[in-house]
Amino acid sequence: MPYQKIFTAMADPTRREVLEKLKGKPRTVADLAADMPVSRPAVSQHLKVLQEAGLVQAKAEGTRRYYSLRREGIELMRQYLDGFWEDVMANYAANILKRR
Repeated sequence: MPYQKIFTAMADPTRREVLEKLKGKPRTVADLAADMPVSRPAVSQHLKVLQEAGLVQAKAEGTRRYYSLRREGIELMRQYLDGFWEDVMANYAANILKRR
């Protein structure tokens, strides 16, 4: 179940903050770490976990690596959560019909 890696990666608040920062544009590790309470090596480790979960990707430009959100990973997480929403709506509709 690939979504398990995604939710495990997102369980950490620092990784969620990194994802939030990547919403706007691709960034380097130095950009991401600039106003975070963790070191650049720590941010690199968090990015590694996010990359292994399929949530971010890296692109080398010269001597820098730019990290960005990987839409496929975000979409997989969304599809998983949408499954819960569909079940909730189906149960809601069934309960409404029972009352009539």
